[in-house]
This record gives sequence, structure tokens and C-alpha cells, in this order.
Amino acid sequence: MSVIRAVAQGCGHHLPSRVVENAEFAETLDTTDEWIRSRTGIERRHFAADGELTSDLAIKAAKAALANAGMDASELDAIVLATSTPDETFPSTATKVQHALGMGGGFAFDIQAVCAGFVFALANANALVLSGQAKCVMVIGAETFSRIMDWTDRGTCVLFGDGAGALILRAEDGTGTAQDRGILSTDLNSDGAHHDILYVDGGVSSTQSTGVLRMEGKEVFRHAVSKLAETGHTALSRAGLTGDDIDWLVPHQANLRIIQSTAKKIDLPMEKVILTVQDHGNTSAASIPLALSSGVASGQIKTGDLLLMEAIGGGLAWGAAALRW
Repeated sequence: MSVIRAVAQGCGHHLPSRVVENAEFAETLDTTDEWIRSRTGIERRHFAADGELTSDLAIKAAKAALANAGMDASELDAIVLATSTPDETFPSTATKVQHALGMGGGFAFDIQAVCAGFVFALANANALVLSGQAKCVMVIGAETFSRIMDWTDRGTCVLFGDGAGALILRAEDGTGTAQDRGILSTDLNSDGAHHDILYVDGGVSSTQSTGVLRMEGKEVFRHAVSKLAETGHTALSRAGLTGDDIDWLVPHQANLRIIQSTAKKIDLPMEKVILTVQDHGNTSAASIPLALSSGVASGQIKTGDLLLMEAIGGGLAWGAAALRW
């Protein structure tokens, strides 16, 4: 049976030039490089420069993805951009990227599902392709989380970084089997009952201010491991696959312990996990596409490989996607 699949054409990423090592935090906080590494696996992260916007990072990642795919922006029908740190309240950051790329047509919009944002954006892009609304969609995750940190809270400010990653999907014919290239399945979830364990204490309607990130780390960890394993299994099952079929797990890069625990729950060796958390920290919605692009650039991810991507973030919102590269 012939079906339409949203097939990856290329990917790219961009990181700000400023690299912040763990030791820099020890100058102002009661922390050490060893403390941060042992609890999170993070060694360094990138911070945007003054005046460097989320859209700036997204535009550079988008251009890198187009170059990797050998495509022109005029071939894009849509841009779906996941971010929790937009340039402005409105318009969408995606429209700034659309204009900067010179698309000249199509449509662009933002999605906000915090760290799970890229998976949610990917699922929406897939739906646009399968419905015929668009034939070629760029999916971007871009964040400047350094703008919403409480620099006195060692439990949160050492975790996050800035960056952007982009993936281009195009409609292609498939056979309807799990051997097809492209997105094979997605699974999305949310539960607002857990709002208070991970949120930003500001907003247009509530405080008329930006606010800063607040997190109950132990509670987030507890939910993350079980929910990530569950959504991963669900996405695989929907595609008629199992953990044995996975070539690479491309997880949200929040914390090495969470990644290790999740891999263990789905019986996957760490040798099959794409890891960038040590160099990027938690870049929220940019986390998965940064890891994906890094894995492709390093030669780890090859054509035909089965990837499982999964993430969880504030909301709580979580989900997974199975994609054959």
C-alpha cells in the first residue's frame, strides 16, 4: 500500500560563540565543576551574546539545514518553530525566520511545549505533510534560556544553554511499512496537574513581566524517566517496532542521569544514544535537533537508521517520534 511519508531531507544547527564552562559558575555560586558534572553530566554550555535573539540562532540553523539538504528556501511551504523564548510576545519568531530566508510565500508559526516543543512541532509538521497542507516543512527548535534564569539559583541556572537546530521534511511516497524512510509514528501527551514543578514565574497575562524559571528537580526527574520510557514504547508500538529495532536514541538533553535511566528502561545500551548534554546543557526545544544535527555531522546517524526521539518539559508535556533517516 502506497502512503505519504514526511522524509528528512537535511538538518543543521547553530550555537552562540560564547562558551561557558562550569568553573565560571563557581565564581558567583556555591557550586563546583565536579558538583555539576556528577549530578547532570553537563560540562559547558553556550550563551547568546547581548542583542543576539532567538530568531538569530534559528535563522543560522535554518540556513545550515538548507545547505545540508541542497535546497533553496523557495522550496519550503511552511516553517514550524518550537520555542519558549520568542523574540517578542507577537508576532511569531517563525515569521522572522521566514522573512530572513526569503521564502516569499507559504506560512510560518510557533509552537510552545517547552522542552518537548520539537517533538510537538515535528508531529504537527508531519500532520501538515500527511494532510496535503504542505509538501515541504522546516521544523526548528530554538531557545535563549539564558534570558530567563535566576542566576542565584544553583539548582537551575547551571543546567541551561542557548542554541538552535533545524530539520527539513518533504513528502515522499512510502510503502506503508516500518522500513519506509521518514516519520513512522508520533506520540504526544500533557498533564497540567504538574504545572508547579517546572514553570516560569512571569507572563503577559499574569505579571506583565518575563519572569524566571522555577523547578523542583527531584519531582521532574521522577516523572521524566517513567514518562519518557512509556512514550518511547508507545511511538515504537504504533510503528510496529520494538526497542531492538532502534539504531539511535536521540533524547532531550536535559540531564545525563535521566538519559541513562530512560535508556535502561527501554533496554538500550548507551552506545546507541546520541549525547550532547555535556557540551550544550539543556537547550529546551533546541535540544533534540541540536543532537540530531550533531549526530548526522559526526557520521553516527546514517541513511536508513531508525531514530527514536523523546522529550519532556514544563506543562508537563512529553512525547516521542520514530523516524527512519
